[in-house]
Amino acid sequence: MADQLIAVLGGYGEVGATAVRRLSEYDYGRIRVGGRNPSRGRGLLGDLPGIELSYVDIEDAGSLQDFCTGAHLVLNCAGPSYRILDTVARAALKAGAHYVDVAGDVPAHRALGSTTGDRVAVFSAGLMPGLTGLLPRLIADSGDRLDIHVGGAVRMTPASAADILLAQGPDFGESLARWRGGAVVSRSLTPLRKVRPAGFPEPVDAMPFLPTEGIRLAEELDVAELRFYTAYASEAIPTTLAMAWADDPEFRDDYVELLTQAAKTDLRERDPYYVLTACVPAITGASSSLTLRTDDPYRLSGVVAALTASAVVQEKIGCGAHFADSVLDPDDIAAALRRDPLVQSLTIQKPAGSAAGHTSAPQN
Repeated sequence: MADQLIAVLGGYGEVGATAVRRLSEYDYGRIRVGGRNPSRGRGLLGDLPGIELSYVDIEDAGSLQDFCTGAHLVLNCAGPSYRILDTVARAALKAGAHYVDVAGDVPAHRALGSTTGDRVAVFSAGLMPGLTGLLPRLIADSGDRLDIHVGGAVRMTPASAADILLAQGPDFGESLARWRGGAVVSRSLTPLRKVRPAGFPEPVDAMPFLPTEGIRLAEELDVAELRFYTAYASEAIPTTLAMAWADDPEFRDDYVELLTQAAKTDLRERDPYYVLTACVPAITGASSSLTLRTDDPYRLSGVVAALTASAVVQEKIGCGAHFADSVLDPDDIAAALRRDPLVQSLTIQKPAGSAAGHTSAPQN
């Protein structure tokens, strides 16, 4: 493994830089870090003198192919992911490399199709999507009702804002819906105002939104019901999103700055926090629950991306295109997260004798 090259695209941003730092700790070999402005990587180079800084332009096919050439694995941390789609994945596969995408949900997975050959491609290897579909497998089982809340008050990067604005339509999920009885039930939930799910430091507004990752989770676990909520510290972000989605799509890019400013508004009177909590309510007795806390979901996504790349390098994932939540081992990932300084806490509570455990989809 020491002679292998891992190429990290978008490695100068906070997600990518965190992934680079973790990968360097794993000591799998050389690391090539790429982006449009290599000067941004000087801080990394000072801490990790063995890395290679490289200029790459995703929109230039030749530049992208040169970046991927020679790599054993390409990790994509660049965005907006819903505009990049499978562009980087195809360049990586053409170069004979495995591929991991910290984002790249259903549209990218579908665009790539079954063209991976004997290589591995893993999408949605971040916090959300990623951990939101993976960690609940540690507490939920067939026939359970599962409630998930995720969100908080954190800064928002322009790339993340752009991804959120583009994440509309059936490829991404359905507002106000839940999973019940083996199907999506539309318009069956309403927003919850000023509720305080377990692990949250303050009351939040919980907006029901069933993501495609949640549908996949519900199908693979065969749960009786799944309720999935996005938690907001104030009305600032939901109000901005409502305005953006009601406006002409031609002007959607104008809302990127407004959305990042809305996130800053949430931080004026509180410290940053981000919580993922999953609960299996019990009719009688104790419930099963899981709570993950961090103050930086972007950097934590970089940790998840690095752990996913590690699983690929160690040949723990079979060839083909996958979603991270379906092929990673949740026990392994939970153990690694507990050791990581970016995780403030990860608690799992299950009643004695609980049969819940992790379930992964069959690999190709």
